[in-house]
This record gives sequence, C-alpha cells and structure tokens, in this order.
Amino acid sequence: MDLNNLILLLILVSLGFYFNKYFILTLKKNYPKLLIDDQLKKPQAFHESPIPTTGGVVIFFLFLVVCLDLFITKKIFFFEYISFCTLFFLLGFADDLKTNIKPKVRLFLMFIFLIMLIKYNNLYINNTGIEVLNKWITSSEIFSLILVCLCFLFIINGANLIDGYNGLLGIHSLIIFINLFFVNFNSGANNLAIFLFFMIVILLTFLLFNFPNAKIFLGDGGSYLLGSFIAVSTIMTSIENPDVSPFYFCIILFYLFFEVFFSFFRKLIKKQSPLYPDTKHLHMLLYKTLLKKNKDKLKSNFSVSIIINTIYFTLTIPAILMMKDGLFCKYYSMVFFIVYAFSYKLINQKIK
Repeated sequence: MDLNNLILLLILVSLGFYFNKYFILTLKKNYPKLLIDDQLKKPQAFHESPIPTTGGVVIFFLFLVVCLDLFITKKIFFFEYISFCTLFFLLGFADDLKTNIKPKVRLFLMFIFLIMLIKYNNLYINNTGIEVLNKWITSSEIFSLILVCLCFLFIINGANLIDGYNGLLGIHSLIIFINLFFVNFNSGANNLAIFLFFMIVILLTFLLFNFPNAKIFLGDGGSYLLGSFIAVSTIMTSIENPDVSPFYFCIILFYLFFEVFFSFFRKLIKKQSPLYPDTKHLHMLLYKTLLKKNKDKLKSNFSVSIIINTIYFTLTIPAILMMKDGLFCKYYSMVFFIVYAFSYKLINQKIK
C-alpha cells in the first residue's frame, strides 16, 4: 500500500471533516432547516436537540476522492461502487433535503435502480451455498436478478433502519469492512483490500464526530451509501474468494438483513404497514431498557451501540476462523437466529 497515498488520504479526510464544521455553520446561518434532523418526535428519534445530517455528504465526497485517486495512481476504476453508491446516496440525500418521498415511491425507485445497476454491472451471486438455489440462479436469470435485488434491499434498508443511535451503524459497518478487508488482503485481492482500507480510515474519522456524543449524523444519504457499499463489497469479495463459504458472508451481514426481515413479518402479523417505522426494533427496545435503568439518555444511547456490536463481533469470531468450512458456517449461522430471537423476547418482556 502506497504510503504517500495513505498520507494524502489522511490529510483529505481531516480537511473534509474540518471544513464540514464551517459548512454546518454556513447552513445554520443561511438555511437553518436544511440538512438538520429536527424531527424530535418521530418514532426512531432519541435526541433532544437538532443535529446536522451532513456526515453522509462528507463521506460521499471522500469516497469520490478515493475513487479518483485510485484511478489516477493505479488505473483502478470501480464503476460498480461509483454507480451503486452514487445513486443510492442521492436517493437518501433527497430525504435529507426533506423532499418527503413516500415510502412506496422510494421502494419502487430502489427496485428500478437495482435492476438497472445489477444488469449493467453484471453483479450477480455465483454461489449461495444451497444446492437448490444454485440450480435456480444458473437456470433463470430473472430469479438470479430478483435474489440479488432482495439482498441489496435488505442490506441498504437495514443500514438505514439501525442508523440514528450514536455509532450503531458506523461501528457495525466498520466491523464488516475490517472483515472483508482481511479476507481480500489474505487472498491477494489487493485492489479491493486497498479500497476497503481507505473506507475504514474514512469511517474511523467519522466516528470521532458521531460516537459517543454525536455532533453529526450520517443522514439517509450516508446510511444508504454505507448500505450499498457493504452490499457491493460483499458480493465482489465473494466473487474474488470462491473458497470462502457463502454462509460466512451471510453471518457478517446477519444483523442488517435480519433486522429488516424480522421487522417486516412482525408488522404484517400485527396488521401494520411494513413500510412505516415503529419503536419495536431490537436496538430501540434495548435503549428503553437501559434508559429505564440509568435515566441517562446519552449513556443509554451509545451503550446500545457498544452492547449490540460487542455481541455481534464476539459471535463472528468463530466464523472468521472457520470461514472456509461451509458446513460449519451453515450450522453456525443458526446461532445468530437463536441469539437474536432470545434477546428480543427477553428485552421485550422486560419492557412490558
């Protein structure tokens, strides 16, 4: 890894988040309602004062800088990343600008974007680890396309769903990025490893401003950007490393995926619309439990991120060590379902 490039990136990252401070002051002076989360009474809100949602803007700018630098210095052009991340960042950024896109319209736009991007980039899943599904994806392009679309939808919406609590999405994304970095680094997929490393540096810097006390939020643009980056990185890493079990990638994406999956069916059972937010997600219930115990909103808030991500990281360690053992990863993935279901039931009972 080029030391000069790393030093340049660190300078640009520092400048990016430094100038963000003046960008926020300018917005407050001229456009006091723009890129500010002041919806303090929405179901997923916990903060008591307006917080700027400019974190995603800075990360997107730095993401483009990294892409340009890799193209100029190494002739590496990650069109898959640029196309997916740009479109989904802009879709989320439209919400940050308070354009009030209806959930059904946003979901429809996501489907359209994904169909176009997946077909154009030829970004399909080659191996699911399940023989029946493998036969279906090789025999039917439509089924394969729908499967990849659903994977993207779950991960992107999962990232957006858990965003809001200080460090929850940022730390979770960081753990996933580090996992994928070492998989690619150890296998010699250096281009992907370099890109992931640079994003790790950017994300670490963002967390300085978001955890434990949030001075900025990612916003919908930032959460959509991280979700799409995670999804693209996982599929590309899977393609570059066919000896790694597909269930290993399922394990590291479990929380983002299952939070949306569980929420969808939970709301359907209760005859609620799955497209609208509520306060019954695991991280929100945990927050209420902690708040009831210590009465400190800030401490309860960032404690949610520490508890969930510590448990998640601890559970991934055996999978990391056995990532090439498909049978182990397949059965070990069930542990995550059990832990999630048990935790949700236990916390929900305490709330009641």
